[in-house]
Amino acid sequence: SFDGQDPEALWKYMDRYEKLTGGQVLAIPHNGNLSNGLMFTAETSDGRPMDAAYAEARISHEPVMEVTQVKGDGETHPFLSPNDEFANFERWFDVGNIAATPTPKKNSMLQYEYARSALKLGLKLESELGVNPYAFGMVGASDQHTGVFSFRDDNYLGQFRISEPSPTRWQATLQKFADGKVATSVWMEQAAGLGAVWARENTREAIWDALKRKEVYATSGDRITVRVFAGWDFVPEDLVRSDFAKHGYDGGVPMGGDLSKAPAGKSPAFMVRALRDPDGPNLDRVQMVKGWLGSDGQTNERIYDMAVSDWRTIGPDGRCTTPVGSTVDVAEASYTNAIGAPFLTAYWKDLEFDPAQHAFYYVRVIQIPTPRWTAYDQKRFGIKMADYVPMTGQRRAYTSPIWYKP
Repeated sequence: SFDGQDPEALWKYMDRYEKLTGGQVLAIPHNGNLSNGLMFTAETSDGRPMDAAYAEARISHEPVMEVTQVKGDGETHPFLSPNDEFANFERWFDVGNIAATPTPKKNSMLQYEYARSALKLGLKLESELGVNPYAFGMVGASDQHTGVFSFRDDNYLGQFRISEPSPTRWQATLQKFADGKVATSVWMEQAAGLGAVWARENTREAIWDALKRKEVYATSGDRITVRVFAGWDFVPEDLVRSDFAKHGYDGGVPMGGDLSKAPAGKSPAFMVRALRDPDGPNLDRVQMVKGWLGSDGQTNERIYDMAVSDWRTIGPDGRCTTPVGSTVDVAEASYTNAIGAPFLTAYWKDLEFDPAQHAFYYVRVIQIPTPRWTAYDQKRFGIKMADYVPMTGQRRAYTSPIWYKP
């Protein structure tokens, strides 16, 4: 970034590296939620309309996107997904534009900063260009600059020196607007994220291959395990097969894969398994997030609850409106696993599938409420933070999408 702001220059450097060394390289963009509307647009960095060559260069060099990290969560935003009750997660509000842009203008920029909107834009661009520049996989990362990795709320060591543990770190200023007002404070940091990889073995080569083919997923810090397969012939009984993974690969595609040319009368069927972090909280629910390009050229999104814990029910509209509840004791910075489920499975079929429409599907796993790192700091240091500082949250995982291409 010191050499230039044009990603095309980076891609040329990457191509030169591969040509000269015989090696392989990929880039993982991060922090789209603070990109000032620059990360996911339909134009090049110098304002030209994106063409097929640019779209192909982007997705081939940048197959994976960081969707959650210390500086906030980048899946979606309440302004962009008003019908998503879980959209308001670890927001950095409207602080990405350090020049204090008025809120209406900032809101118009949000669609170019968040992953779900980018995935929808990618469908539209693919229908026009024949290439989807935003068919990216999703991972999480810490973005910590201290050399000490800590991604759990009960052991958060901070992103920078200024945010290392202390009774006053929550008040420390990270950024200011041009008028001198505080833009971001340390309390807004989240306890980082993780990238999870489905690889055949724990080697650099196998992990690199998994990243390249996008068989990866993101978590907001806990070690949730989630696996998903999509195909045309899966049935509910496949969820309990002892060879679940083999059957998934043999009969379909994993996260990061593509489906195409739907057989007559068939809809995509999904098999999902989700397991909590062994040392973490139970699971609230497993959801499917679908995006599609309508016949009118407009993009759409919808969320379906596929599995919920504690014997709650899912309505005919595909949603469970009963919250899981909370066991959090903020004063003690504690919770129990008396609610939720350690393991959830789901079989889901898209009954509203249109084989003529471009679409994507990704799985979101939501945990039960737990104390945020700010609650642990209050307890640890015997302090009281301001009422506007959040003390709890429902951490989660996002899988890489599976795309359907007509």
